[in-house]
Amino acid sequence: MTEDQTERRRRDLEKLPRVQRERLSHIDFKLYFLGELRRSDVVARFETAPAGATRDIAQYKEIAPENLELDNVTKTYRITPNFTPLFEHSPQRVLTALSQGFGEGIGEPRQPLVRCEIQTALSLPKMSVLAPITRAINLGKAVRLAYTSVESGRTERELVPLALVDIGLRWHVRAFDRKRQQFRDFVFTRMDTPTVLDDSPVLKEETAEYDVQWSRIIELELVPHPTHPRPEVVLMDYDMPEGVLKVKVRAANAGYMLRRGTVDCSPDHNLTGPEYALWLRDSLALYGANNAYLAPGYKDPRAESPDKSNKPL
Repeated sequence: MTEDQTERRRRDLEKLPRVQRERLSHIDFKLYFLGELRRSDVVARFETAPAGATRDIAQYKEIAPENLELDNVTKTYRITPNFTPLFEHSPQRVLTALSQGFGEGIGEPRQPLVRCEIQTALSLPKMSVLAPITRAINLGKAVRLAYTSVESGRTERELVPLALVDIGLRWHVRAFDRKRQQFRDFVFTRMDTPTVLDDSPVLKEETAEYDVQWSRIIELELVPHPTHPRPEVVLMDYDMPEGVLKVKVRAANAGYMLRRGTVDCSPDHNLTGPEYALWLRDSLALYGANNAYLAPGYKDPRAESPDKSNKPL
């Protein structure tokens, strides 16, 4: 496709209302990832009238006529060899949709769009716990709850939730702990009966802007592990055209990310095993990140014992 055609497509899309662009994006998704589209797909997804779905498909075909062709026997639109996606589709959203569907139907289990298998989550928050926390984040409020930690057992806490964090194995919330007067990570499954405090103002020093670990962005340079038998495979797996994968991550989440990715963070790449495909080229990049001790093989140059002040309570 020429630059002129791409620019024409962009201009044509910008003229349309956002709701129609969403419907055209769904048409694009169906053709791109499933290879076919029926009018009923648009009707079911957006609960629109058949005539409206017909107009949307016609609009899509007007903008990108080379992308689809109608099979008159089955009344199904098929992808063409000349297909070029009309929209940029986020890989994470695409994989979520393919594996879990679009969630049509209130309370109904979501069905995958293609045959697939996803890992069963071993730890998920209760909705009665999650909802007050997300309300507090959105409204800028504090919460009162009971929290059970490894260190202190069950105690009453007042937290100012700042953000949700998915570390792969579980979800936690980044929050300011009024009891300890510091920002920490709190695991959802250890919370009980959180209540939003409407009459307890949040101070500026309790907000995300004052969380140094959250605000600090670290750039990590990951390379194929020097002992890996097939470094060319690692380059393919992680899309490293120049041999380096540069990742930007919050200091508060760096240790979690490196542990989840099984990245060897030892200075002399001394961790061995097939699970270590990547090596952190400069471990000093983690200097000052409170949860760096979670990173496989990391050694804090400041002390013999690791700083665990960011450890989830």
